[in-house]
Amino acid sequence: MKILLTTDGSEYSETATKFLTRLNLSANDEITILHVISDDPFEDKEDYYYSRIKKIKQLIAPKILDSAVNILKSTPAKINTELMNGYPDKCIVNAAVEANANIIIMGPKRIKGIRSRIVGSVTKSVSITSPKPVLVVKPPRGESSNKIKILFTTDGSEYATKAGETITLMPFHDNTEITIIHVITPAFYDIPDKFKIKIDTHVMEEMKRYNSIELEDSQTIIEQATEYLSKKYSNINKLTKVGDPSDEILYTANALEVDIIVVGSKGMGGFRGVVSSISRYILSAADCSVLIGKTAGI
Repeated sequence: MKILLTTDGSEYSETATKFLTRLNLSANDEITILHVISDDPFEDKEDYYYSRIKKIKQLIAPKILDSAVNILKSTPAKINTELMNGYPDKCIVNAAVEANANIIIMGPKRIKGIRSRIVGSVTKSVSITSPKPVLVVKPPRGESSNKIKILFTTDGSEYATKAGETITLMPFHDNTEITIIHVITPAFYDIPDKFKIKIDTHVMEEMKRYNSIELEDSQTIIEQATEYLSKKYSNINKLTKVGDPSDEILYTANALEVDIIVVGSKGMGGFRGVVSSISRYILSAADCSVLIGKTAGI
């Protein structure tokens, strides 16, 4: 597997780097550690102070890369380093595409003054614009171990399937525990219960029939996911929930104390890629790490 690990030397980047030591990496795996020296928004780039700032950053950059290499020295994977200049989000995406990386792994740099697990602008931008899967590693809630617990969310779409395929490529250990969850959003969820009791018997029977169909569909969706995940993993649990998908996913993740939530997402940027996106909401709101699978967008 080809992994692009981004680092800026912060504690959040170190968390992402340390996460890789929990994986079952081999000599066939390749990790490229990328550090981007960000362009500062100075109008006059020939300015003396801008030049000095850039030189200082260039002096420190190799030390940032060396720090990440040192953390990964015990892994058998091949380690490369890369240094780029530019806007971090664009450089990260471009580097992943050019290297044909299977996944981007990064830490969610904290927004000052806001809850430390909420992701910053670079992480959000990469998660939206990258055509490659993105794993955002958040600080663990307890002690880390080789056993990783994953909550795989699926709606049966090609985006969910792509996210599932990413799990099968990841070098997780054999004892990895995967819980497949499908959330049913009831067809009549927007009708308050007090009005449902006033509906005539015929309509009530129709509603029950729809509920039964939705449950059968959910079981089919989960079994389809089980089929391809079971080719690599044996410790698989199955859950069907009813309600708002975002709420049910986050509640279940907390209840099971999972390490990673896996969600599918269409790889497109711009306004359409942000609005009404469950994956973006999960990324910001989840206390655990989030892996966003990708399908090439329009």
